Amino acid sequence: MKRRDFLGLLGASGVLAVSPTVAMGMGPTRDSDRFRRLLILVELKGGNDGLNTVIPYADDNYYALRPQLGIRADGLFKLDDRVGLNKAMLPLMPFWESGNLAVVQGLGYPQPNLSHFRSIEIWDTASRSNQYVDAGWISRALLASPVPQSFTADALVAGSSDLGPLAGGARAVTLGASGDFERQARLATLANRPGGGALAHVLRVEADVSHAAQSLGGAVALKTEFPNHEFGRTCRTACETLARSNGVAVVRLTIGSFDTHQNQAGRHTALLTQLSEGLSSLKSALVELGRWDDSLILSYSEFGRRPRENQSGGTDHGTVAPHFVLGGKVRGGLYGQTPSLARLDETDNLPWQIDFRQLYATVLERWWQLPSQDLLGGKFQSLNIV
Repeated sequence: MKRRDFLGLLGASGVLAVSPTVAMGMGPTRDSDRFRRLLILVELKGGNDGLNTVIPYADDNYYALRPQLGIRADGLFKLDDRVGLNKAMLPLMPFWESGNLAVVQGLGYPQPNLSHFRSIEIWDTASRSNQYVDAGWISRALLASPVPQSFTADALVAGSSDLGPLAGGARAVTLGASGDFERQARLATLANRPGGGALAHVLRVEADVSHAAQSLGGAVALKTEFPNHEFGRTCRTACETLARSNGVAVVRLTIGSFDTHQNQAGRHTALLTQLSEGLSSLKSALVELGRWDDSLILSYSEFGRRPRENQSGGTDHGTVAPHFVLGGKVRGGLYGQTPSLARLDETDNLPWQIDFRQLYATVLERWWQLPSQDLLGGKFQSLNIV
């Protein structure tokens, strides 16, 4: 059986995926302590409007392009003399003031694709725009350097059943909004499905992961108060599960949709409020668990929005956007130059400044001490964020 076909079987359930390292019975893990440093990925599903998140208030072109949607000075917190943070994100200001919030501006990639499905696939697999890769960038990293066998799983996934960068190999447990992972885990075992050889082995490993998921049962009384909205409940589920696990390397959270083609103002404000309140509670829970200093939180989205507002009070699919990195070890501040709205490309979009794979290289090299060049298919300069 070809490795590609084997990985296809691993992802067949759509609920649990099992690491090929485990399934193939490979040897002991190497330098496993690196995965005591937790990575938390937060997907802003649908393409977040970066220009109304980190606002170039000093650029008159911003208000010319957005006469209705442009955020005025009283609707933002100034980060420097050029950009400000949307006031809906007030809960993130303590992170900024304490130096634990990095804002990475102008993230994108060459020859951007404006299809939701294809662009998030590019971000999930760290591929070029004309390249198709089976496994997610995190799955490839965990194949190269497996997590300790004592860990409950490679990853926890909450807010979506989509595995994203964990697809194609990671041993991930997906969590329902109410933490009903036990039911979902049982659905993945398919104990009576016919087949032998590699398929039977995959099913046995799936059963092992299902057993691990069921072992996570039982209430954990965290003192942290989580906000009572969808993303707040997602954060609660992930943190309570993390608290009763024996270790995971990655937590993946999803919030959205940020696909604001019409009536953007109210929707976007509500989403940014949910995001920032959820991240604030996430920090509180990680401090409570003694994990804040060894956790790195990273936001991402398939693309940004077009600089010019449309006639429906919204914004259409664009290219670059800023993203956030938070954590106790983060060197806070602005990274990259503020995009110049006077210099749009031939499609009236912003050109990228920092390749998103530089952010991934930062995670691999600086957070997990893993070489990134082979995993990312090229050399990408890491950022001095951690």
